[in-house]
Amino acid sequence: MKSVAILQSNYVPWKGYFDIVHNVDLFIFYDDVQYTARDWRNRNKIKTAQGTEWITVPTDGSREKRICDVQLVDPKWQVTHWKSLQQCYGKAPFFEAFRPILEEVYLGCMWTHLSDLNQQLITRISREMLGITTEFVDSRAYSATGAKQERILELLKKCGATSYLSGPAARNYIDETRFAASGIELRWQNYGGYPEYHQFHPPFEHGVTVLDLLFHTGRDASWYIWGWRDAVLHT
Repeated sequence: MKSVAILQSNYVPWKGYFDIVHNVDLFIFYDDVQYTARDWRNRNKIKTAQGTEWITVPTDGSREKRICDVQLVDPKWQVTHWKSLQQCYGKAPFFEAFRPILEEVYLGCMWTHLSDLNQQLITRISREMLGITTEFVDSRAYSATGAKQERILELLKKCGATSYLSGPAARNYIDETRFAASGIELRWQNYGGYPEYHQFHPPFEHGVTVLDLLFHTGRDASWYIWGWRDAVLHT
């Protein structure tokens, strides 16, 4: 059995993204597809005293480009984002625990492509902060040639998947019978039930970057993403 998820890379995604990563054997970054502007690809939300605010990576992205081809512009954003994180979360209990990793990403590297940045952040957060052991690969490694759903199925077949985990939004366009006919089990991620944690500046907000959770809960963050489900089952 081999479970697989396929998603575009996002900028410091919310905890639900990492829930999917954790729940599969192989996670495929689907970045050789059309870039979508004003989306999660190059921005996410942080919690501030004034409410949630966007932090956005400046790009030359347009609908004519693939995500993997989108370049970053005005490198000053790296220092700006790091200062924003320091200002909003510097007093959080576990900010210092993760500072070395994030300083290396924001201050120790000069990023030129959005996909490289996103994939590096997602991989390091998964491995070094959340303890996820899922294998990562870029979709370009499989040279899939189909379109839309056919392309997804081609990727799944090429990587030897027996099950596919999808986010719930895809229910609107996925034809479940195609997966059944291909012998691939289709599963749906459920984002419901995430426990709240102590978060700066109430009211509580789930839809922010996973860094918010990590800075507040440290190595216990995984419990708030998937560990709590085991606790519910045991009770």
